[in-house]
Amino acid sequence: MKTSELIVNKSRFIAYAYELNDLDSVEKLIINLRAEHKKARHVCYAYCYNREIVSEKCSDDGEPKGTAGYPILNVIKKKELNNILVAVVRYFGGIKLGAGGLTRAYTKVTAMVLDEK
Repeated sequence: MKTSELIVNKSRFIAYAYELNDLDSVEKLIINLRAEHKKARHVCYAYCYNREIVSEKCSDDGEPKGTAGYPILNVIKKKELNNILVAVVRYFGGIKLGAGGLTRAYTKVTAMVLDEK
C-alpha cells in the first residue's frame, strides 16, 4: 500500500493505492478505510482488474457525479495500470471546491500516489 496527501482549500485528500489480488478484497479495503476514517465525508475509489476476469469500477461516494471516481479511474487508465485499487478519503474543510476543483484535486492526489516509489 502507498499513500499520498493533498490539502486544497482546507479539504484534506488522502489517497491509498493497493495491489489487487482478487475483487473480493475491494469491499474489505473500503470498509476498513471507512472504519479508520470515521469523520471523513467521502471515500471515493476506482479500480482496474485484469486477471481471470476484466473489470473496472469507480464510485463518487456522494460527491457530485463524475467528480471523484471517474477522475481516479482515468488516471489509472492513462498510466495503463491493472490489478490496482485507488481510494481517496476526503475530509471536508468547509470551503466548497466546485466540480472543477474536486476533479482537479482527485486527479492530482491519485497521480501523486501512483507516482510514489
